[in-house]
Amino acid sequence: MDQTLSLALATYKGAIVLLFLLTFLLAGWLIPFVKTAQKLSRIGKNLALAGLNGVLSVSVIVPIIAFASHWSLLWRPDWMQGWRGLMFDLVVLDCWIYWWHRAAHVLPILWRFHEVHHLDETLDASSALRFHFGEVLISSLVRAPFIVLLAIPLSHVLLFETLVASAAIFHHANLRLPPNFERLLSYIIVTPSIHWVHHHAKRADTDSNYAVFLSLWDRLFGSRSLTKRTAEMRIGVEGKSEQSLLKLIAWPWAKNRSG
Repeated sequence: MDQTLSLALATYKGAIVLLFLLTFLLAGWLIPFVKTAQKLSRIGKNLALAGLNGVLSVSVIVPIIAFASHWSLLWRPDWMQGWRGLMFDLVVLDCWIYWWHRAAHVLPILWRFHEVHHLDETLDASSALRFHFGEVLISSLVRAPFIVLLAIPLSHVLLFETLVASAAIFHHANLRLPPNFERLLSYIIVTPSIHWVHHHAKRADTDSNYAVFLSLWDRLFGSRSLTKRTAEMRIGVEGKSEQSLLKLIAWPWAKNRSG
């Protein structure tokens, strides 16, 4: 059963993420929170970085996860089977990615890679896929022992990755939702109004609102910003500006990263 589900997720994950991307790019153009002239070159740059990660995922990341999950299955307890195990794994993985995201802001070596994501000065659904391949690789390597330790099946990890990618596309979208609806939704999951503040070009706000799917982690661990999203809020990294694609790829190793 796990192998069948894993194969299906591995096969259709890309299609699901692409569908979400197109849906929320279109929604952001039709009902934007901020009316801005979208540059196709910028979206192309974000998708180019996503493409590099896609190649890395197929050739390296999925094999790493599969290897870790294969060993983890040897120690999977009976009470962790079925829906109970799935729900447990999704919540635990979401908590893990919260702390990983927080570490990427705190540890300078990780911030060098994660900063590539934050240098984007415009937010839309494509921003959700803009990550340096080095960050993606390091994340998968760090997560592998965690998967083994908790005996998380490959299908659960792939489902979580699909869920997180789709959620990230949603909360990065330049989307205006009905205020009351978004307020209610924000008690459960991360919404655009929450994550927009995380991309505010003010370091105090950048270093907050780390949650990726469930919004409770920031409230639970005291990292929720009190700042409210506004249309005038500058997006990006404080004191720095957007870079070309080649400079973004070389960014973690650049000697001068102050520009």
